[in-house]
Amino acid sequence: MADPAKQLQQIYVAGFELKVFERFPKCVGVVRNDCIALVVPTPTGLQMLGTPGWLMGEAMGVLVDREGRQVFQAKQDVVEATPERLEALRLFRGDLERLLKTPE
Repeated sequence: MADPAKQLQQIYVAGFELKVFERFPKCVGVVRNDCIALVVPTPTGLQMLGTPGWLMGEAMGVLVDREGRQVFQAKQDVVEATPERLEALRLFRGDLERLLKTPE
C-alpha cells in the first residue's frame, strides 16, 4: 500500500503545488501551470477524484463543449480551451498519473 504522505512529497518534489480547499476537506488540490486535479487518499494510496481541470480563482473549471467549442467552465466563469491549455492539461494529467502509480 502506498503511503499518501510520501506520495504527496513526491508530487511536490516533482514541481506541483499542493492546495487545500475548505469545500473539499478530504481532498488535496494538485496544481501546475493553472491545471488542477483533486486527489483523495484511498486504501491503496492517493487517487484522482474526477478529471483534472483548469484553475479559475478558487474553483476548478471543467472541460465542456459550449456552442460548438471547448471551454473550461466553473459556474458562470468561462475560460477558452486553447490548444496550448489543452496540451498543458494533457501533460499535467499524464505526469500526475505516473506519479500516482509510482511505487514508493
